Amino acid sequence: MKYKLLLLFILTTMSLGMRAQISVQAIPNIVINSIFDLPPFERAICCIKYYEGMHRKKDYPYVGYGHQIRAGEKYSSDMSLNEADALLRKDLKEYCSIFRNYGKDSLLLAVLAYNVGPYRILGCKGKHPRPKSNLLKKIEFGIRDFKEEYIQFCHWKGKKIPSIEQRRMVELLLLYVQ
Repeated sequence: MKYKLLLLFILTTMSLGMRAQISVQAIPNIVINSIFDLPPFERAICCIKYYEGMHRKKDYPYVGYGHQIRAGEKYSSDMSLNEADALLRKDLKEYCSIFRNYGKDSLLLAVLAYNVGPYRILGCKGKHPRPKSNLLKKIEFGIRDFKEEYIQFCHWKGKKIPSIEQRRMVELLLLYVQ
């Protein structure tokens, strides 16, 4: 019950706060009364913006809404909100393409990958091998009850972080498709 009330509060806050931040070019001539009135991709964008906030010089190597600068990239920590929005959309589309084979779960996995990195989900071989996540294994087997596995991505430096756990619950509420 505690989490349901918290999620309701967060979603209400997000809905009210995001009205001013939603790009007019993305959704022309539409009145937004709730975040659930938005298409799923726009909900994902709003959610990431809400939780990431704008990263500035002190947040290096992160810029915009949490983009991690890669080798050869030259983004300024003083980028405009429009530039940050465009970069976030580019990154999220890239992650969606990585997870496109997962159909209705591709956006949810992309949002998670934006925050934790795709190889925490996909696994990898090489110098620092990592197994495929239990979340992805369940999705591949067609098991739709993966809430627990999704929310498990709430640890930082080995500790469970309540604010990240809340973020995962909100992501599920906004983007999970039955």
